[in-house]
Amino acid sequence: MKIECVLGDITQQQDCQAIANAANNMLLPGAGIAGAIHKAAGRELEKYCEQYAPIEVGQAVISPGFNLVNPLVIHVLGPKYFSDVNPEENLSKAIRSTLAIANENQVASLALPALSTGSYGFPLKPAAEIIVRELRRWSSPYPERVRMVLFDKKSYDEFNSLIQ
Repeated sequence: MKIECVLGDITQQQDCQAIANAANNMLLPGAGIAGAIHKAAGRELEKYCEQYAPIEVGQAVISPGFNLVNPLVIHVLGPKYFSDVNPEENLSKAIRSTLAIANENQVASLALPALSTGSYGFPLKPAAEIIVRELRRWSSPYPERVRMVLFDKKSYDEFNSLIQ
């Protein structure tokens, strides 16, 4: 798998077949990435996701992208760092679940955020190490390419230093 890193908006990754949503357990619009994805996708995304809610920490589900430039969205619930019993293992599980559903659906290219590092409070450096480690361990045919899409320069620099 090829791993790349960009600074930008996950809803604007036109050459990715799917984007990953840092979802809440009810798969509703919220703050941050989930809010941006739902806003760009339109109300149909929220309605579609009702059938899957609630999801568990580490669980991933897939939906159409609706009004997004991407055909698919993989929604995954990452751990809340200060309240999860085992946030490191659950972050690993969330990444593996995302990759597994991408593989099942033959998603060739996936845009992935720095899961759980925003409002869920996971410290950036250990999160980046876990995410990159899980990406490197993945051995299934899909996804062929994962693009880490980072919102700020600090996150970009941290991930970029690990994938070089």
